[in-house]
Amino acid sequence: MNMRAITITQYGEPDVLRLDEAPLPEPGPGQVRVAVKAAGVNPIDWKIRSGAMAEVRPVDFPHILGLELAGVVDAVGEGAGFAVGDEVFGWSETGTYAEYALASTVIRKPAGLSWAEAAALPIAGETALRVLGELEVKPGETVVIHGASGQVGRIATQAAVALGATVVGLAGASSLDEVKELGAVPVQYGDGWVSRVRSVAPDGVDAVFDAAGFGVLGDSVELLGSPDRLITIADPAAYAQGLKFSAGGAETQAVLEDLVARGLKLKLGSSYALADAASAHRESATGHAGGKITLVLE
Repeated sequence: MNMRAITITQYGEPDVLRLDEAPLPEPGPGQVRVAVKAAGVNPIDWKIRSGAMAEVRPVDFPHILGLELAGVVDAVGEGAGFAVGDEVFGWSETGTYAEYALASTVIRKPAGLSWAEAAALPIAGETALRVLGELEVKPGETVVIHGASGQVGRIATQAAVALGATVVGLAGASSLDEVKELGAVPVQYGDGWVSRVRSVAPDGVDAVFDAAGFGVLGDSVELLGSPDRLITIADPAAYAQGLKFSAGGAETQAVLEDLVARGLKLKLGSSYALADAASAHRESATGHAGGKITLVLE
């Protein structure tokens, strides 16, 4: 049997994404097959598609993109712990730009989460919680989050506030009210941001989480007085500067359960049909999506 899927047979621009027939995958031990209702679209997807990740993350062609999914269990492998009909979300091993995908790292989807919200959560949520843990953020500390209104920054802000930290959230002028609603002290990014942060945090800051990548690393070290508690997930200049770049983490069910227990949510952006994946990639690559982009297969 076959299914519909978006595949690439070579690296290139968004037009290499083609709606095609692909073999229906069969679940192995510990896996479920999920009838996909929504799939997350992430920058890593179009970086893989373009070939920008070819040296560190090569793929075999034809390849189905996509890591995040939400959907209904359609078939169950031995020891998977789910039943046909269960609504789940998490990470897929076989690509989520498809009608069906295999997954071993999923949990049951709460009724309060839409398909798109559930599919949007895993990568940004895991990244945000991982970096806050690496920064060892504690109650009473002050944390600067660059890109506080973005996908990762939004969850990091909510989680740090819940920990009892004071968050200074940097964002664009149009997003400052939104950042304030997340519980942070909003500060506009751009020239002069260091002095603006100092004015709202006169006793200094304890850690900096760069989720934006706007060339703020040097000034962030100056603000902290040390590079020890500065982490970026977005600025590769960190490598040349000897600063910490955090990339990749544990795709665990415990992470998903933690995100649900905390009630953390992303702001959703555009939703596209499966056949319109190329348009989703074009919007994502602009960096101005205004929320998490998803493919919806309902």
